[in-house]
Amino acid sequence: MSDRVVLAYSGGLDTSVAIGWIGEATGAEVIAVAVDVGQGGEDLETVRQRALDCGAVEAYVADARDEFASEYCMPALKANGLYMDSYPLVSAVSRPVIVKHLVKAAKQFGATTVAHGCTGKGNDQVRFEVGIQTLGPELKCIAPVRDLALTREKAITYAENNDLPIATTKKNPFSIDQNVWGRAVETGFLEDIWNAPTKDVYDYTDDPTFPPAADEVVITFEQGVPVALDGKPVTPLQAIQELNRRAGAQGVGRIDIVEDRLVGIKSREIYEAPGAMALIAAHKELENVTIEREQARFKKTVGQRWTELVYDGQWFSPLKKSLDVFIEDTQKYVNGDIRMELHAGRATVSGRRSSTGLYDFNLATYDEGDSFDQSNARGFIELFGMSSKVASRREQGLAEG
Repeated sequence: MSDRVVLAYSGGLDTSVAIGWIGEATGAEVIAVAVDVGQGGEDLETVRQRALDCGAVEAYVADARDEFASEYCMPALKANGLYMDSYPLVSAVSRPVIVKHLVKAAKQFGATTVAHGCTGKGNDQVRFEVGIQTLGPELKCIAPVRDLALTREKAITYAENNDLPIATTKKNPFSIDQNVWGRAVETGFLEDIWNAPTKDVYDYTDDPTFPPAADEVVITFEQGVPVALDGKPVTPLQAIQELNRRAGAQGVGRIDIVEDRLVGIKSREIYEAPGAMALIAAHKELENVTIEREQARFKKTVGQRWTELVYDGQWFSPLKKSLDVFIEDTQKYVNGDIRMELHAGRATVSGRRSSTGLYDFNLATYDEGDSFDQSNARGFIELFGMSSKVASRREQGLAEG
């Protein structure tokens, strides 16, 4: 039996051409694997049939939307994962679930190699290959665009010469990656970082300059996970989808950033993540109510390190798993409701309530019923400032001497 290669298949031009291209370059049979993480577009059966029509010996399709939302997006939400304080890991968080299905298919179909469509300049090649090495250390990796010199021009010529069932003439000026957690857009005129994005860049969000009437939503969390919207129970996937729709209609979640890529270059990226950004804002505020001060301060450090690891393709690493345990422990009391107003590009918290919160009205109030003993404050301040006071006395003594 000839060698087999599992190809991460999107249904687009490059990966459709890669089926035959890999076969000719390596002599191996190609198994196409398509994973639905909520990217929309064509249905999986159409994508599967196209892979077979382009020469794949097998085509494996997986509806991973619920799995992606629950097991990958929710950990990112619990960590408040925002790379460079801005980017909610839209692409980074989807790669591990795709890798999981690629390795599963490789073992199922007896493949020795896994192929992906990434270039040599991006982060995703690292995310795919580090993940594949970790879950399937016996597997080899190839990237047709990077390793087999498959350019877009060659892809178009190959598709036309071989009558492949894929459109080759319409060239989108942008490179786009999208899933239920958000949408990433790069290249084209956006590479000039002085150029403002034009309207055709956006798809998940409407123009916030001319918003509809404000939309108020109440998000209910249990242990850091959204479980209801406006009192109606939802799964994690449903929560993200509904807030993509409602926050997206208000233009919430548009991000324009020059980002530090893992491979050492700076890259201009446009992101749209209406559901993710609304959920992270709500989750952060509920943590303010429910997590103890020192734990909350340390969690910010842990969350940032977690985010960097996931961005850098280390989802399956020992450190990431250890940080998961800490983050999960912090979510024990993150229960309650957050009321938000979605309007004109902003998701603004206007109310919070929690049965497991640390906010004590009687301690906080300045009115009747105040239970805070203000006489304790003087001694606290004296002790709190003691080390600085002693150090200052030394400085002044040396100066005078």
